[in-house]
Amino acid sequence: MQNDNGIQVLVTKDPLDVRQACAAVADPANGGIDMFVGVVRDNHLGQSVTGITYDVHETLAAEELMKICREAQGIWPQAKYFAAHYQGYLDVGGISVLIAASAPHREEAFESCRYIIEEIKKRLPVWKKEHYIDGESAWLPGHSLVSAEEDDDDDDHAACCGRCGTHG
Repeated sequence: MQNDNGIQVLVTKDPLDVRQACAAVADPANGGIDMFVGVVRDNHLGQSVTGITYDVHETLAAEELMKICREAQGIWPQAKYFAAHYQGYLDVGGISVLIAASAPHREEAFESCRYIIEEIKKRLPVWKKEHYIDGESAWLPGHSLVSAEEDDDDDDHAACCGRCGTHG
């Protein structure tokens, strides 16, 4: 786990723990904690899914998680952040990504948590292999390892909050 000034990030093969995330951002000055818990669903594009393997570039993923959280901290400086991604195989219902953000008020907690998950989905070096009920499996389109600065396609940044100034 990496810790830095109100930010904790983690890439792990251990189960992600909602209580750990909540404890990581607890602060008596902050009156709201928002969480996003991403879980493996049982279907995708009409196929029954039994699980997903997450192939993660651990070092780059941890660095990018920290970078994303620092960006959020630049927008919502009073907030505290926890962001974690699972690495390996998960059955349906398993927690693949976990984000917690605490802030003085609920609006900042909600906005910062949303910002982090949207940036994770666009930027984190994670590739997913779905496993289907018929025994087949398939890799889903993954991250290209192109940084946001190198990417000239503004459509990829449509979920940006618009406050940070880095995405147009």
